[in-house]
Amino acid sequence: MNIMPSVKNAVIDFIKNLPDDLTVEEIAYKLYLDERINKAQKQMKEGNYLTHEEAKERLKKWLI
Repeated sequence: MNIMPSVKNAVIDFIKNLPDDLTVEEIAYKLYLDERINKAQKQMKEGNYLTHEEAKERLKKWLI
């Protein structure tokens, strides 16, 4: 028995909770945003992120 919902079922559940008046483009964009947010949250939980200072140092190199 598979405890984790399939990606397909997760997407269906996500879409069912959206307003009925969205366009296909809006639904696709909301799915994209949700996936990016979930990915970022997972990375944060795993400690895979930059501190504010580390990000500032990287930006300095790019902005030269």
